[in-house]
Amino acid sequence: MHSPYNELGDDMPRQGRRKSESGYYHVMLRGNAKENIFHNEQDKLRFLEILQIKKQTDRFYLHAFCLMDNHVHLMISEGAEDLSKIMKRINVSYVHYFNQKYERVGHLFQDRFKSENVEQDRYLLALARYIHQNPLKAGMVKKASDYKWSSYNSYLYESNYFTKMVDTDFVLGLFSSDKKTARRKFAKFMNEESKEIFIDIKEQKEVMNEEAAEELFKSVLKEQGESEDEPLEQIIKNFKSKTNLSIRKIAAITGINKDRVNRMLKE
Repeated sequence: MHSPYNELGDDMPRQGRRKSESGYYHVMLRGNAKENIFHNEQDKLRFLEILQIKKQTDRFYLHAFCLMDNHVHLMISEGAEDLSKIMKRINVSYVHYFNQKYERVGHLFQDRFKSENVEQDRYLLALARYIHQNPLKAGMVKKASDYKWSSYNSYLYESNYFTKMVDTDFVLGLFSSDKKTARRKFAKFMNEESKEIFIDIKEQKEVMNEEAAEELFKSVLKEQGESEDEPLEQIIKNFKSKTNLSIRKIAAITGINKDRVNRMLKE
């Protein structure tokens, strides 16, 4: 059985991808230079609408997704089309929408998409958990169910907006043939600690501990008291670049709501 951690470097565009024996893949799309590929909820909704359109007539099956601001995680299995053709259709449509909306030209995604094969059921479940826990690890939410732009709630609630586009039966079937039991076991498994490693954006490590960061912020506020030329948004951006702390930690240190910190860093 092949390892699920076989990552093909996207700096080798002429090298073919090894076809998954199971037909299941973990796919990641990321913005050029880690720049945002979504500026607002409308962009995220449009991306998901494109997925829904492109998967019609069983071209592929979508088993899990998570949309972050500067990258996307997908769990896909092939149907009538192979992975490269699937992703080309998705990419072309979204880039056309994005460039037209924001009056820009050129590439949006960094190189070609990254992918890895998932050949065993236990790794498939681990991947679903990894995808759904992305917002937690980024400090954006406290529970996977709190994040709107992932497939987590599609597995638990038939009334969820995205349920019809997510193919949940196979993953739930690995837990139990009874839907109620499967959903309960799914939720328990999804909220356990994930130790597996899958392809992702390599984030820079924090360059300052919280104690030192608190002292830095105090000194910044003191300087700000003497000169009010610098807006708060810029102060927070500078603080983030100097410490590389998570949004959650920045919110705790500054006393600013984490959603507001997130908005400041996007502006």
